Amino acid sequence: MNMKKLDVFCHLMPPNYAKLCMEESPNVSHMFKRALNIPSMSDMDHRLSVLEKFPGYKQIPNIVSPPVELFAGPDKSPKLAAIGNDELKAICDANPEYYEGFSAQLPFNNPKACVEEIKRVKEMGAKGVQIYTHMNGEAIDQEKYWPVYEACEKAGLPIQIHPVGGQMVPEFPAESRSRYELWFTIGWPYQTTVAMFRLAYAGIFKDFPNIKIITHHVGAMVPMLGGRIHNGLKQYGGRTSPELKDELTACCEMMIEEPLNTMQKYYADTASFGSASAIQAGIEFFGPEHIVFATDMPFDPEKGPGYIDRTIKAIDSLDLSEEVRNKIYHGNAEKIYNI
Repeated sequence: MNMKKLDVFCHLMPPNYAKLCMEESPNVSHMFKRALNIPSMSDMDHRLSVLEKFPGYKQIPNIVSPPVELFAGPDKSPKLAAIGNDELKAICDANPEYYEGFSAQLPFNNPKACVEEIKRVKEMGAKGVQIYTHMNGEAIDQEKYWPVYEACEKAGLPIQIHPVGGQMVPEFPAESRSRYELWFTIGWPYQTTVAMFRLAYAGIFKDFPNIKIITHHVGAMVPMLGGRIHNGLKQYGGRTSPELKDELTACCEMMIEEPLNTMQKYYADTASFGSASAIQAGIEFFGPEHIVFATDMPFDPEKGPGYIDRTIKAIDSLDLSEEVRNKIYHGNAEKIYNI
């Protein structure tokens, strides 16, 4: 099926930006080095040879994790982020037949600089911005980050949330490392879910009613939690000891009154690594208007075409009307990303 497809959550590594990051902090991330070894990630000619295999398919790429704040402190991260965004724009502008713009990175350890970079990339033609589920271990629902979200809403730039973290965060407090790569298989969906709830409880949709937030990997665990959100949270606060209730369960009125409706304000992508059942669950929870096509390319075992192919096959295997299929493949994204 050659229906138009717009992949809004896929990754690349601008080569010059990568070189600068490694010079700034050469031993900071195994995941960064892993990404550099994927030809479709950093070899732009090779990447195009993959994209041309899928008629009607275009991308809105972002810069692959880890985030820029892992490489540089708040004094240097704004310049490094800007360099990466400039290079990302140049790559997309050089190949408009394959790219529908780009999603910019932000120096999240410098909120003031984030606001300025949001204004700058908006003028450059960015379609969205990417942030992460935490900022070097700090929760992203803190008040100091509110100006960043306000700037995104004002600029009309949707926010993409990507999980971050690795083997240094164990599942059990008595251990020092995560085993069996559970930090990825289970940890990343959990991180995304926690970030979604924390932002919702902090009142992000109350304070910024027009904000658009796209969650990676089909909304992580949230589509499976509908019953817990709707019925379980009717007893919210009852599981917390009375002396800690004010400290640990304070939240905005909007989340308390309609927690299910609040969580359904998020958008979710189809980057499920080819799981049709996960995509179906996402559609049922968020609604067909809140699902956007994405593949997580090029992290597939084939290092480029695999997740594109499997995601398309998964969506096409579902019993969807042509109208809904069009919304998921490109219509919803065109509205959200102002295309």
